[in-house]
Amino acid sequence: MIGLSATDPTLVALLIVGLLTTGLVAGVLAGLLGVGGGIVIVPVLYTVLEALGVEAAVRMQVAVATSLATIIPTSIASARAHARKGAVDWSLARRLAPWNFAGAVVGSIVAVSIDGRDLGRVFGAIGLLVALDLVRPRPDVPPDGISPSPATGMLTPIGTVIGFFSAMMGIGGGTLAVPTLTYMGVAMHRAVATSAVLGLAIALPSAIGFLAGGWSKPGLPPFSAGYINLAGFGLIAAMTFLTAPLGTRLAHTLSPRALRFAFAAFLAVTSGRILLAS
Repeated sequence: MIGLSATDPTLVALLIVGLLTTGLVAGVLAGLLGVGGGIVIVPVLYTVLEALGVEAAVRMQVAVATSLATIIPTSIASARAHARKGAVDWSLARRLAPWNFAGAVVGSIVAVSIDGRDLGRVFGAIGLLVALDLVRPRPDVPPDGISPSPATGMLTPIGTVIGFFSAMMGIGGGTLAVPTLTYMGVAMHRAVATSAVLGLAIALPSAIGFLAGGWSKPGLPPFSAGYINLAGFGLIAAMTFLTAPLGTRLAHTLSPRALRFAFAAFLAVTSGRILLAS
């Protein structure tokens, strides 16, 4: 993937297989949990870049930026699959998306301005907090998603904060949007489907911000456009686009409680790994 000419062919093959497998798992998670796959992509790419000797000062930015780039096609595939099942709350998505977009723009500006190790600490700390919140007891919400619509005034700060931290973590918003929406009374399946739509409003401006902010930055790995590594993007995006519909089918066969606990487990493992490495 990165620095192929200076890497053993066997290692190159293993890295390519690892990235393709990462894309497969990330795609399933995107459909299953509405997370855009970033919660898996970021720590795996970080580890790969670390093994290849990419400088610590830019390593996290490259992982986050490449993850955000892959979330663009993944979110489109996942959102279309959920929309065909009628699970997306389009009214809520239209009210949240502009604020997600604005927050993501600011978040990407901040992320390209700080040290990569600090960015890793943001990812790890927020991920662990969200994982803990997901396993707390909460009242059941009707499975059809019929619940009081969140007030527009609440959505402005909530949407902005979700977009801001999602851009810094390299995620499509589901990591923060799903627990937030369920806390506000939105059914789990509807929250997952709606967050898949919102992922595009977060990933697109964030990826552009990382591309511009990392242009001509020293220490970047080969095949990078700004902080986005094009080789990693191509391999992972291809697999996530193909496998996201499978995750969507699984999401509609599992209970909301099972989805919530599965989501929490993935968050705890991946966030802890990044936090310890930062």
